[in-house]
Amino acid sequence: MTSSSTIQSDPSPVLACTVCRDVQNFELLIVDMEEIMGEQWGDLGFDDALQFLAQPDAEALEFIAIAIDDYDEDNLDLLLDVINAAKTRGIHSILIAEDVTPASLHKLLRNGADDFIPYPLPEGELKEVIARMRNAEEPAEVVPAPAAVALQNNAQSREGVVLAVHGLSGGTGATTLAVNLAWELANNSKDNAPRVCLIDLDVQFGSVSTYLDLPRREAVFELITDTEGMDSESFGQALQQYEGKISVLTAPPDIIPLDLLSSEDIERVIAMARQHYDYVIVDMPKTLVVWTEAVLSAAHVYLATMEIDMRSAQNAMRIKRALQAEDLPFEKLRYVLNRAPKFTDLAGKSRVKRLADSLSISIDVLLPDGGRQVMNGADHGQPLGIAAPKNPLRKEIAKLAESLLEVDQSDPKAA
Repeated sequence: MTSSSTIQSDPSPVLACTVCRDVQNFELLIVDMEEIMGEQWGDLGFDDALQFLAQPDAEALEFIAIAIDDYDEDNLDLLLDVINAAKTRGIHSILIAEDVTPASLHKLLRNGADDFIPYPLPEGELKEVIARMRNAEEPAEVVPAPAAVALQNNAQSREGVVLAVHGLSGGTGATTLAVNLAWELANNSKDNAPRVCLIDLDVQFGSVSTYLDLPRREAVFELITDTEGMDSESFGQALQQYEGKISVLTAPPDIIPLDLLSSEDIERVIAMARQHYDYVIVDMPKTLVVWTEAVLSAAHVYLATMEIDMRSAQNAMRIKRALQAEDLPFEKLRYVLNRAPKFTDLAGKSRVKRLADSLSISIDVLLPDGGRQVMNGADHGQPLGIAAPKNPLRKEIAKLAESLLEVDQSDPKAA
């Protein structure tokens, strides 16, 4: 490792630098840097970094890794100066952050930092970020960017229906339901089909883009982290069309903290979507976050997917208690049982009734097991309506879509 006092001209140029108050506070970063960069890296203090970046020796730098914790939040202006100095020289900036507030991360990312990794560093994450950064610098095949969805600034508000889908545990088919419900609504009528917008708010591990074979775009991150400046044009630029039927706002390309978004951000995005679309389908993360209330309040119907197992039952009880304790509109929840027993399975139907009675809830929608066709359709980026139109799960989702067409668009309380 090369210290700030010993960075000099060398036959083996310095290709990277850590920039921090005290690199010894980030031992795992030292280990990863030595493993990845060997002897071709150095360490700088914040003030030293500004001086070094102004010298000719900095021309060889590929990136700087800015390691910060909560003690450094009082020096955000200095950090921004370092990031801007690096950006001016064409040097990438990677944030390594421990116990830093989302607001500070947001400010640093919005003002030029290229990537963010939490500390302690996940195994192999720094290596992946550096590899991705280097690959981005290589000339790539020119692929036409997906066309933006044209939206009118002066469009009359449609007051679209908001339908949220929330998986009560992993693997209960929430994204499958959201994607296929959006498709069925958009194809309900050949002559006067409703306009449908599908929004993936699982900003960390959302897979709507995978289910529809759509790329993840940086425009999404820019939109959801700067909703105050959002208008119809910027919203349309972040959207993509699927088969000319559904407008889709995918999850951003990189994992971001769930609390980087505020309730106000989510409210603005949903309000903009409602203005231009008849139906807005929101695929939610399984985690309850500060803006879950914003979606619940905006939703006309909040679909909660579950299965006949203990984990779903326990989580259904937890979410019921949590919403009731906060005096939130728990009555909007509509429980959807995925992989429900077949019509002839009387024992299974009895289990469903006992499950509902024990939780004091009503299971409103029973979806059959769609089998391997569901996975195959998702892997090929196609909804069941295209991949397997005769699939029993597809038929039940189509019936659900038909029933939701009757929901009053004007007032979320109407549902």
